[in-house]
Amino acid sequence: MLIRNYQDADEEGWLRCRILSFLHTAYFDNVLQKKETYTNPSIELVAVESGQVVGLLDIEYEDVSGTVCTLCSGRGGMIWNLAVHPDYQRKGIGALLLAEAERKLKTLGIFEIEAWTRDDQWVNGWYQKNGFTQMESYLHVFITGEKVSNFVQSSISNLEPVVVEAHYSGNEKEKIWKTFDRVHDCNGYYKQLTPALDN
Repeated sequence: MLIRNYQDADEEGWLRCRILSFLHTAYFDNVLQKKETYTNPSIELVAVESGQVVGLLDIEYEDVSGTVCTLCSGRGGMIWNLAVHPDYQRKGIGALLLAEAERKLKTLGIFEIEAWTRDDQWVNGWYQKNGFTQMESYLHVFITGEKVSNFVQSSISNLEPVVVEAHYSGNEKEKIWKTFDRVHDCNGYYKQLTPALDN
């Protein structure tokens, strides 16, 4: 298995890997048809085995503190995409991708990483096992059906919202969980990197 920088020719494999890895998670409907690009500089890695993309990691990092990250106190990097193909999970590929990304961040003088993920226990456990600490959380709320008209109104005549995706950061989380059918905790994780570069 080879871990290397993402190349444009990897896009289809990147998309397939991401879709399959998200299929049985809280992000099952977060489907992309094109690979994301970033406003700020980024580290974009893939793990490749037998010509197939089996893992991926994208980190957008800051030239100016506070332009991408919300949990970092200095210049930080935000993990936007981290995925391992289901046939290759539990083999340490995610940790290898993270280690390579951390090495690259350190050479850039960046020693903080931020990531946000929903409430899949095994995913949250992976972040904790790899040195991240949960710092914040909010609720990711999906509103559908008749409930949409109860909570959301359009200012345009004859335009009726049918699906709404919302964030809730208030103090009545229990009420939100009881009111809506699909609600996820979205957890913010932070990791401080050691300044010493790996040899």
